[in-house]
This record gives sequence, C-alpha cells and structure tokens, in this order.
Amino acid sequence: MAFATFWFIVIAVLWTGFFVLEGFDLGVGMLHAVVARDEAGRRAAINTIGPLWDGNEVWLIVAAAAMFAAFPSWYATMFSGFYPAMVLLLVGLIVRGVSFEFRGKLSGARWRGAWDVLLTVGSLLVPLLIGIALGDLLNGVPIGSNQEFSGSFGDLFSGYSVFTGVTVVLLCILHGSTFLALKTTDELRSRSRAIARRIAPVTGLAVLAFVSWTHSTAGRGVLINLPELIAALAVFGAAGLLGTGRDGWAFAATTLAMAALVASVFVELYPRVMVSSTNSAFDLTVQNTASGQYALKVLTVIVAVLLPVVLLYQAWSYYVFRKRVSASQFHAPAGPAHPPASAEPAAGS
Repeated sequence: MAFATFWFIVIAVLWTGFFVLEGFDLGVGMLHAVVARDEAGRRAAINTIGPLWDGNEVWLIVAAAAMFAAFPSWYATMFSGFYPAMVLLLVGLIVRGVSFEFRGKLSGARWRGAWDVLLTVGSLLVPLLIGIALGDLLNGVPIGSNQEFSGSFGDLFSGYSVFTGVTVVLLCILHGSTFLALKTTDELRSRSRAIARRIAPVTGLAVLAFVSWTHSTAGRGVLINLPELIAALAVFGAAGLLGTGRDGWAFAATTLAMAALVASVFVELYPRVMVSSTNSAFDLTVQNTASGQYALKVLTVIVAVLLPVVLLYQAWSYYVFRKRVSASQFHAPAGPAHPPASAEPAAGS
C-alpha cells in the first residue's frame, strides 16, 4: 500500500475516533440541562464526562495535525477556505471548555444558568460545523486549478452539507443519551433512556436519508457501501436495545453507528480528499496533495510508536472512571470548591 493511501486511512481513522469519543461528550453537553431537574442532576451529568472530555478533544488536534503533515495542500485549501467556519468552531470549543470550568465558580442560579446555556450552544455548534465541513468535502466547494478555494462563506452551506451537520448533531444527541443512561443512576438514568428512545427513530430516519444522499452525491452506482449499511442498521439496533434496557449494548450500537457514518464519507471520497464544484479536474486527491515519500515514512514510524501508547492510556482512563455517577453525590450546596471526594473529578480537572 502506498504511504499516501495509508495516511488517508489514518486520517479517516482519527476523524472517526474524534466523532466516536467526542460525540457522546457533545451529546451530554447538549442534554445536561434537559435530563436534569435540579443543580445536583446537572452536576452529575457533567461529571460523567468530567475526566474524559479534554482527552477526547485531543483527537481533533491530532487529526488536523496529521492532515497538515501528510497532506499539506489539502490542509491549506480546506482550512483557508473554511476559515470563517473554523473561527466559529473555535468559539464553540472555547465556550464549551470555559463553561465546564466557570459554572461552578459562583453559586448563583443566574450565573450557573448562563454557563449552562453557553455549554449547550457550544456543544451544538461543534458537531454542526464539523459535520458541515465533512459534507463539503464530498459535495464539493469552488476550487480553482491552483488548488485554492475560490468561493465565499455562503458556498459552504449546501443542502447536503447542512443536512450532514444536522445528522451528526442528532447522532451526537443519541450517542450522549445512551452514554448518560450507561453512566448515571435513578431518575437521571430513566430520563436519559426516555430521551434516547424518543430521538432514536428521528435519528434513524436522518441516517437513512444521509446514506442515500451520500451515495447519490458520490455517484458510485446503486449498491451502498458497507459502512453506510452498518450506520443505518446500528441506529435502529440501538433503538431496539433501548427498549429492552440494555444500556451497554445500546451505547455500543450508537458508537458503531457514529463510526460507520463518518467512515462512509471517507470511503465515498477516496481517492479524492476534497471535491471541486468548479471542475472535476481540479479535485484534490490523495496523490496531488500528499507530502513527499520520506516525510510520510517518518510520520509512519512516529504513529506506529506513539498511537498504541495513546490508545492504551485512554483505555486506562476509561477503565479508571468506569463507575456510574449519581445525583445524590451532589445534593450538598455546591460553591467554587470541587465535588465531594466520593464523586468523579469535576469537569476539566
């Protein structure tokens, strides 16, 4: 296998890993004020992802860095053309991270409520904007013969790309609600299950429409590819599992659905990395955007050494913080201090 193709696969895996791991974080961020009826419940919901969210976001940084190192022309065209959207994305990420840290600094209801709104909005913006960008890669944006973006901000928002963003948001909500059902107890767990059961059919229909639209956009014939089939089956499988109370299996199904949905875009995209709506001759491909062979060889050695270490460390983190979180752990008045010693560490700590 050529190094350029190998690194396209690595980048697809990194983006898939980001959506799988950060997807439930974002879902919890959008749902934390919905599933909870009081401050103790909201704190419990946030603490389910407290030890995990910042580590999960590292996948976004690594995915972008890998694009820069392995496919500099792809990185340059995408990040310069999508610059206004990237700024909005950074705002969403910053607001979300700051909300985790600052909502507990004062005990006033208005203070906490304001940060809850910002946390919800930030958690919504991130998957929406990245989903739109993912859709743009396949649907196409204006790119000239010099590999430079030649459109405007409005060209980023086609019907397909916006629908991709909405589908990713819905899947994050479903993914987050199944995670909350797996990680919480009592009423918080019951409400998370109820939300998951309500959103699952809507998400399933959105994924079916996405699969059909994606395959049509790629123009690859009648038969859908394997990831597209898995994405559709996994969402409806999660809906069935939720009805039987199998929280772990339901979360595994939403994990599989998210991974398959993102992978399907990259499968349909290859050997292109970015489609030009101006002229197909101007498409960016794996071959015409890749770094030199020596650089790719060095990167391959680095990833072969470091990626297993990162995976082992993250798996260990998930194992350590595997216990359920209960709202009863947070019923005592909460000020600027950290949660009780019996609770999971506060978000961002």
